[in-house]
Amino acid sequence: MLYVIIGEDVANSLERRMSVRPEHLDRLRKLQDEGRLLLAGPFPAIDSLDPGSAGFTGSLIVAEFESLEAASAWADSDPYVASGVYSRVSVKPFKRVFPE
Repeated sequence: MLYVIIGEDVANSLERRMSVRPEHLDRLRKLQDEGRLLLAGPFPAIDSLDPGSAGFTGSLIVAEFESLEAASAWADSDPYVASGVYSRVSVKPFKRVFPE
């Protein structure tokens, strides 16, 4: 089943985010290589693809996991959680309707 993972950044998270970004991306690449990643990316803090020093307010990941518990465990072990980038992480089951 698909699950949505939404991480919400702490204020002024950009420096912390960038310091562990390679590890965060490695985990996403593994999901992608396994064919389990539907999409992933950050929320720019301003209306721009490159927000510069404004940074980001969080991230969205949609991926396949065997259960809500597995998705939650994966999210909880993210480097952004361990380094304090995220103030909160939500994990919810997701039913894809479109595109078909």
